[in-house]
Amino acid sequence: MAVPKKKVSKARRDKRRSNNWKLRLPGMVKCPKCGEYVLSHRVCKACGYYDGKEVLNVESK
Repeated sequence: MAVPKKKVSKARRDKRRSNNWKLRLPGMVKCPKCGEYVLSHRVCKACGYYDGKEVLNVESK
């Protein structure tokens, strides 16, 4: 049976886990309708379009 021979120190354990906390850039794409940056697969907050169809009724200023 696989059992650790020695206790893993806190420093060694934390070094191993150090790469998991990094933030990654979300998948941003340009809206084909208005050109604003939007998270992919979500409705554009600027124009209200998704997949070429108007989903939200956005009032322009």
